[in-house]
Amino acid sequence: MEAYRTHPNEKLLYTARTHTIGGREQGHAQSSDGQLDVRLSIPGSSRPGTNPEQLLAAGWSACFEGALGRAARAHGVKLETGPEIDAEIDLNQADDGLFLRARLSVTLPGVDRAVAETLIAEAEQTCPYSKALRGNVDVAITLI
Repeated sequence: MEAYRTHPNEKLLYTARTHTIGGREQGHAQSSDGQLDVRLSIPGSSRPGTNPEQLLAAGWSACFEGALGRAARAHGVKLETGPEIDAEIDLNQADDGLFLRARLSVTLPGVDRAVAETLIAEAEQTCPYSKALRGNVDVAITLI
C-alpha cells in the first residue's frame, strides 16, 4: 500500500474512526466516540438500516453546505436562510462492475442567481467531498 501524499503546511484537523462488521447486507457501524451507531442494509431491502450510498449523500451534502457558507462569507453575501441541498447517489452496475453517480440540487433562497452560481462553483472547488469525488464519480450540481 502506498503512503499518503502530503501537502505543504498540512495540519490534521480531525480523524473520523468507525468500526464496521457485517458489511452492507446486515452490518453495523459505530464511530469510536459513539456519536454514530447505525445498522446497515442493502439499498431497497426491507431490512432496517441505512446504506453506504445514503451515508455518502448525507455527508457530501452537509460538507457542501459548509463550503457554501464559507464561499458566501468570503464574498460578503449574507444568506438570510440556510441553503437547502438534496443529494442523490446512484449505485449502478455495468459490464466492468459497480460504480456511482452523484447529484446535488442546491437552493439558495434570496440570493441572486448569478451570485448563487458563483458560490456553488467555489463550494465545488473547496468542499473536501467534492474534491474526493472529482474524477472518480460522475457528478452534477444544479442550482434550483
